[in-house]
Amino acid sequence: MAAPIALVGGDEFRRYCGEMDQEIMAATGKNSARVVVLPTAAVNGPVKAAHDGVTHFSALGGNGQPLMILDREQANDDEMVQRLAGADVIYFTGGNPNHLLETLQDSRLLDAIGKAREEGAILAGSSAGAMVMGSVMRRPRADEWVTGLGIAQGICVLPHHERSNPAEVAPLVEEHLSDSLVVFGIDAQTACLGLPGEWKVIGHGKATVYRQGGWQVYQPGETIKQAA
Repeated sequence: MAAPIALVGGDEFRRYCGEMDQEIMAATGKNSARVVVLPTAAVNGPVKAAHDGVTHFSALGGNGQPLMILDREQANDDEMVQRLAGADVIYFTGGNPNHLLETLQDSRLLDAIGKAREEGAILAGSSAGAMVMGSVMRRPRADEWVTGLGIAQGICVLPHHERSNPAEVAPLVEEHLSDSLVVFGIDAQTACLGLPGEWKVIGHGKATVYRQGGWQVYQPGETIKQAA
């Protein structure tokens, strides 16, 4: 069975992310997890994004390493993709979700991620990195809903949800909700860790789950039953 997924609501590698990211690394079962940081979405500053991630995870006792796959050509470059081998955590930073989705779709990198997960690697993504993992991705500026990678089956992720009022969000998403699709609004520096069906909220904030008929707020340590 594939390893857990971590859907992070944004503001990765910041002050309140330490305990959350230690829990993600601990889920690998390794004493010093090898964390490969991919700043693919960080189109305006990939070097800084990668450096921040490597520094952050290394300070937490992990073995942080950058993988500078920034575009579709590199995502299909065998030599670059092979550098993913042996990762315990694969971490996509935030940034531009459209660019990240277009880069990953039907790529050799995506195939390698699937293989790594089968071998036990945890896949984590923050903000844009979490958005693309869902079955559906909402492009907020255009309010356009598009097909995501489907790694987190039955989920659409709304990051930085601490800025939102659920009573205002619910009418915007209700027509897309179904028995097979729920929406996770995840606060910054917060993650939903698990697999489709059951998730644990970890980190600094909360997660709001929108289903047909209403929404429910989950605090750190609580478990989300996706089909509840």
